[in-house]
Amino acid sequence: MRVSQRVSRLAESATLAVASRAAELRAQGVDVVDWSAGEPDFSSPPGVVAAAIEALGQGRTRYTKNTGLPELRSAISSDLGERLGGPWTADQVVVTVGAKAALFELALALFGAGDEVVLPNPYWVTFPAQIQLADAEVVEVAARPEHGFRVSAEAVCDRISPRTRAVLLNSPSNPTGAVIAAKDLRAIVEECASRGIYLIADETYERFVYDGEPFPSAAPLAAEFPETVILVGSFSKTHAMTGWRLGYLAGPQAVVKAVAKIQSHATSNATTFAMWGALAVFDDAEARVAEMLREYQARRDLLLAGLAGIPGVECPTPGGAFYAFPKVSARYENGRQGSAAFAEFLLDSAQVAVVPGAAFGADEHIRISFACSSERLRDGIDRLSKALA
Repeated sequence: MRVSQRVSRLAESATLAVASRAAELRAQGVDVVDWSAGEPDFSSPPGVVAAAIEALGQGRTRYTKNTGLPELRSAISSDLGERLGGPWTADQVVVTVGAKAALFELALALFGAGDEVVLPNPYWVTFPAQIQLADAEVVEVAARPEHGFRVSAEAVCDRISPRTRAVLLNSPSNPTGAVIAAKDLRAIVEECASRGIYLIADETYERFVYDGEPFPSAAPLAAEFPETVILVGSFSKTHAMTGWRLGYLAGPQAVVKAVAKIQSHATSNATTFAMWGALAVFDDAEARVAEMLREYQARRDLLLAGLAGIPGVECPTPGGAFYAFPKVSARYENGRQGSAAFAEFLLDSAQVAVVPGAAFGADEHIRISFACSSERLRDGIDRLSKALA
């Protein structure tokens, strides 16, 4: 069968591939410690579930505007304004089928052949694929482990060229957990504004920042630079609603209209009763988010302490999200060369599933998700230690 040239350039999502292999082993009765999936182990908020069920019972199962339920767009706009200082009105918000769809639709709306997109490395596995599917080119900027993988404004701005269409930032980062400094974020936005290019801020993990540190969001900068900043967010991680497939973007009116046009042909609206359910998030979410944050920080600290006791494994402290990105290349031995072979070794010999760092542009590393119980973290650390003894 012939497929398009654009598809032939793509590899399967590494995170989904590892999760699938781990699921196959579990189906065979193997006890796998799954550190691969970036999926909270918390349940969706009861109020959200009840509201979705109520919407189903009331027959709220028809199409809405393709940009999303007006009530939800208004609630998102208000939340971004009250919590983060964002300037967007409801008609500058699009509800999408997850943040992944928001980012993909932005790529199709803004990028084309000959365009460049500046992207820090390590990066989320899907970023380069989405840029390439829009026929644009990725320009990588190294974020170094010795600096905690934090993005440098100087390094980013040095890679901007006349062909640059956008800078794409993900903070807190998947896979490293790094959080960009406020001064670097401002410097990048100012440079983008001066050159007439976009700053796309993927803030999917913005509620998960540790050690009491404030989160430097791009939202307030949009008030100063309204034609420059585009923000992408999600209900998936913050509210443990991964399967609901609800994300959103907020940005300049022209961008919103372009994305809405694409979405009208791609998905129409996001699932109607899921959007009615999501409205309940804004009624009782804060206590649950605080509880999750405390639990994730405890898990992070448990994992870091365990990794520190394994020779040849070095791990910067993630400031946010729920991932650790240890350097493990010192243990590439006995024929295990590269992160893919190392991850395969861990799955086969220790039944621990991790994602190869090569998928994120950093082959010396692996990604570990600590969105699992403390018991599973302890078990995984024990297995990892024995496998590398």
